[in-house]
Amino acid sequence: MDFFAILYPIEWVVAWIMYLCHQGLTYLGFSDGPGPAWVLSIVGLVIIIRILLIPLFFKQIKASRGMQMLQPEMQAIQKKYKGKTDPASREAMSRETMDLYRKHGTNPFASCMPILLQSPIFFALFRVLNGLVPISNGTDDPIGPINSAVASDIESSSVFGAKLSDVFLQTNDLQTKIVIAVLIVAMCATTFFTQRQLTMKNMPKAALEGPMASTQKMMLYVFPFIFAVSGVNFPVGVLVYWTTTNLWSMGQQFYTIRRMPAPGSEAERLLKERQARKKAAKGIVEDSTPVIEQPRGQRQQPKRKDRQKGVARPAGTSDLGVEDAPVEDAPVVDDKAGSNGGGKRSSSPETPKPAPKKKKQK
Repeated sequence: MDFFAILYPIEWVVAWIMYLCHQGLTYLGFSDGPGPAWVLSIVGLVIIIRILLIPLFFKQIKASRGMQMLQPEMQAIQKKYKGKTDPASREAMSRETMDLYRKHGTNPFASCMPILLQSPIFFALFRVLNGLVPISNGTDDPIGPINSAVASDIESSSVFGAKLSDVFLQTNDLQTKIVIAVLIVAMCATTFFTQRQLTMKNMPKAALEGPMASTQKMMLYVFPFIFAVSGVNFPVGVLVYWTTTNLWSMGQQFYTIRRMPAPGSEAERLLKERQARKKAAKGIVEDSTPVIEQPRGQRQQPKRKDRQKGVARPAGTSDLGVEDAPVEDAPVVDDKAGSNGGGKRSSSPETPKPAPKKKKQK
């Protein structure tokens, strides 16, 4: 099946999004026909596409963090099979690597998913802008709402004098070449800083070492070089699209890294410093003394300090150091009962005998 036949539905969607964005801008007061409204419609296309890709962006962040966190284990596997080139060792290394990816729920391709999904949109926009002149001349069929009149308006719209369909290698106008060159530099610079922000500020130290980190650093410079070489073949509208989507990515990543940095990264250290400064400004001081929780149970009774072995307690005081209350006189126990009771004292006082009655004298 032809690749361009597969790409045609995406071209149709891109054409409709641009057309609807243009209609919305004209409703807000922009002039109809050739003008900045068609340039801003490409910016609107970027915003709509990136909003739809926000769920995938969070999956990309999660996958990137997973790849960062498994770097120490990945390095251990690579060290384990270092220098072993036999098929059995290679198979075992691949199996352990895949098990490691499943354990952390990530894979190297998940972090590239938003870029891969944007690629068809990128090529579709490229095809739409390249087909503006044939459509306006009636040579090619319309794409969605873009008929010959609309294609002529889009093709005549310009950015600082460069038309949206102009290509660096296909124009002889010096001003157009300068504008396109500036857009290519902007596209490459935003691509570089977007990748650098993600790799340098939001990766732990362990992830900045090893073969994968070296590959990421190499790609940091390879991607801008690829865009610089291929940018001379892109229409101005595609350069506007790619520069705008890079700016969106930079802002989105800046917000995410600042609020939700990866554990152990430089961004996390800066976040903790900002939180500490805010607490200090509010007068909140963190107590670093550890709190030792006592086990719950019976309350411990207080003890006297002077209750030690061989130390006499003062008379008239209790164990708590409180003066004893007066005690009523206890009944007198007859010690003589001990001689009759086998040396045992009576537990109860003896009842006194009544006095003998005096006899009356006659």
